[in-house]
Amino acid sequence: MTLAQIVMLGVFPFAMAYAAASDLVSMTISNRLCLLLVGSFGLCCILLGLSPAAIGWHLAAGALVLILVFGLFAAGWIGGGDAKLAAATALWFGFDQLMPYLLIAALFGGLLTILILRLRSRPLPEFVEKWSWARRLHAANEGVPYGIALAFAALLVLPDTTIWHAAIGV
Repeated sequence: MTLAQIVMLGVFPFAMAYAAASDLVSMTISNRLCLLLVGSFGLCCILLGLSPAAIGWHLAAGALVLILVFGLFAAGWIGGGDAKLAAATALWFGFDQLMPYLLIAALFGGLLTILILRLRSRPLPEFVEKWSWARRLHAANEGVPYGIALAFAALLVLPDTTIWHAAIGV
């Protein structure tokens, strides 16, 4: 197994799972995690010998998403961690798989939001009230851990990306 495959099959899925779990229990996505995604993307580019043009298109996709999600963050529609995660993840997809990623994240995020709003309309079970993260998630004045939707979409779309195919040898 090559180092690029280890990063692709290990670091990226771990980072996505950690982002989803962290967002669920604390409503935060670490800056370090987003930096890990950016750095491991750069490492993959070097290891896979991506052309400067290909890297440029990936960077442009990440920058475009960063601009878009910064606007959503400024409007108060998404959290800062979600914005950083979406942009860091977009680097991996480039424009090739950017729309499928954003579409799946939006659809799953909508379902997640509906589910959480429905759960908030019901009282928490007594044994769950002991968990601070569950009480926070249940609170009507809290947001939705959208990092879960972003991570889910990223894991679904990754196998269709050109960088995945280059690393795996497909």
